[in-house]
Amino acid sequence: MEMTVAARRRLLLDMARRRAQPGTGSAREFLERRSAMARWPDLTPTLAGIPWAVVGAVATRAYMPERATQDLDILVAAANHEEVRGRLQRAGFLPVQELAIGGMTWRSPEGAMVDVIESPAAWVTDALRSLRRDLQGLPVLDLPYLVLMKVQAGRTQDLADAARMLGAASEPSRQETRDIFRRWLPEALEDLESLIALGKLEMGT
Repeated sequence: MEMTVAARRRLLLDMARRRAQPGTGSAREFLERRSAMARWPDLTPTLAGIPWAVVGAVATRAYMPERATQDLDILVAAANHEEVRGRLQRAGFLPVQELAIGGMTWRSPEGAMVDVIESPAAWVTDALRSLRRDLQGLPVLDLPYLVLMKVQAGRTQDLADAARMLGAASEPSRQETRDIFRRWLPEALEDLESLIALGKLEMGT
């Protein structure tokens, strides 16, 4: 039988909690560094007036050390998908394939791969009103919603990203994340506390 996302998430977190040791071998200065070395398409002119935000690996660089990735992930509300697709095509983006989670992979005129996630989730409207800017100036989801999205996905890399971001976050930001989970994903509150504990352990706190 295939495991549910929640069961897989709990298995991975239980394993990590049993084996985790303080620190990572990386200096705290590195863990607190923020950068925007990779340059990604800014869709602000193309999607003017449509709420959108960077998510995925590119978004995490606003909250933890930047890591390599092959594509840019953005989030839009499913209700806007026809307008978004039309604007991307008129801007010279080429459709590559449909996403299993809902949305489309596009190739930009410069050749960059962009995954446009078209989400019907009830929290997306609120999330797209709560944005911050990374060092390139791209709009990214606020930490609580980015963690929520990654925990819902439940993949190993997503959980690792969530733990590292939470470890580097301020306590008020962690509390805001708890509040978001109580509203939108209360069944994962225990998993969130595990991620916070793992992240703090990595930071040596």
